[in-house]
Amino acid sequence: MDELIYASATELARAIRSKEASSEEVVTAHLQRIEKVNPKLNAIVQLMTEEACAQARRADEALASGHIRGPLHGVPVTIKDNIDVAGVVCAGGTKGRASFVPSRDATVVSRMRNAGAIILGKTNMPELALAFETDNLIYGRTNNPHDVSRTSGGSSGGEAAIIASGGSPLGLGNDMGGSIRVPAHFCGIAGIKPTMGRVPRTGTFPWPENWLEMLWQNGPMARFVEDLILALPIIAGVDWRDHTVVPMPLGDPEEVDLKSLKVAFHTDNGIMSPTPETVQVVKKAATVLSDADMSVEEDRPERIEESFEIFAGLGAADGGESVERRLHKVGTVEIHPWLQALMEFYRTQTMTTAEFSSLMVKWAVFRSSMLSFMEKYDVIICPVCAFPAQPHGASITVEMIPGFSYTMTYNLTGWPGAVVRGGTSPEGLPIGVQVVARPWREDVALAVAKHLENVLGGWQRPQL
Repeated sequence: MDELIYASATELARAIRSKEASSEEVVTAHLQRIEKVNPKLNAIVQLMTEEACAQARRADEALASGHIRGPLHGVPVTIKDNIDVAGVVCAGGTKGRASFVPSRDATVVSRMRNAGAIILGKTNMPELALAFETDNLIYGRTNNPHDVSRTSGGSSGGEAAIIASGGSPLGLGNDMGGSIRVPAHFCGIAGIKPTMGRVPRTGTFPWPENWLEMLWQNGPMARFVEDLILALPIIAGVDWRDHTVVPMPLGDPEEVDLKSLKVAFHTDNGIMSPTPETVQVVKKAATVLSDADMSVEEDRPERIEESFEIFAGLGAADGGESVERRLHKVGTVEIHPWLQALMEFYRTQTMTTAEFSSLMVKWAVFRSSMLSFMEKYDVIICPVCAFPAQPHGASITVEMIPGFSYTMTYNLTGWPGAVVRGGTSPEGLPIGVQVVARPWREDVALAVAKHLENVLGGWQRPQL
């Protein structure tokens, strides 16, 4: 069974096509693994056992008749619980949607299905995806597979936890301030936030109704970088619904000449200093790239220290009115204490029109300055977060939130950022490395992440 549950999605797809394993065997193995680990994790919140098994049988029958649906034919996947799967509850972590059942798949789900994927279930998240820890009043909290007393991160924390544990080889999350990258870092898997405008968000809740939509992107999560490379082309591209999506070509990471790349790395963004072990992991990653004949320099964008102030200002600019509107629209009355605390903070931060205009100018100047930095470099290597996975509740404290600014920076720029495990903390927790590339160069970010994975080891099996 271990050969199936710890294989990559790419390997599973190959094994199914070659009939070394049936889709039914693969799906059953993952459902059994979920049954074993989910009581400890609380990562899967909607399990589609009967439907998944039936789809697996149909996939095997189709293959027997010579029909392959796509590159994920017969491969099981999981989906974050704010992305619509037709006929399955999509709560988005909020009580007003506890029984909401969408009638249509989100664009990214439809594309995964059309590629042959079989959906096992939906994964847990914080309310409205607005926390770096996964907990809500419907399903409760999700635990980290490396230490159940610690958080799996947020907001794609359920996805990261079940993938790290062998319950799913591949899944979909989304990221507005680090919600793919932080859980990947905390749980020791791989993930990528694509360039803003690469992947449609149609059918995802809550769709930001204001300037915040420019921060948010759907993306794949997996144990292995090769599966991010497999999945991203499947979900990318115009769907004629999400007006932000641009028909930009997506490069092939296999065609990237690593030796030609210019790399900048930094270990401290000037907002919150990382743990010594995090510094060591980033420096080791920089050495690995230098040893591969890439040009590597220690350098940091000069305005990067503004990241947290700008990000926090954008979130709070309307005093929480947009969040309150979403809650009212879906009928949520009782909210999680963490969201309540966030809303109370937002209410104290309401801006005048002039103050908001000034913030937007500051954001534009920041983006221009960051882009000018990338004229000299192809890649930035830096921490994902200032610390590894924290005990439950610690990640959402005022003191710790600035530690997440390492990911917020690249939501503000809109650039692609991949994460791969680079080392381990003294407590035995994963430490990820963030690989950021120029806009639209996911191929470069993934090529570099794959090289780091090959040398540093990447995902390690949790003792769960």
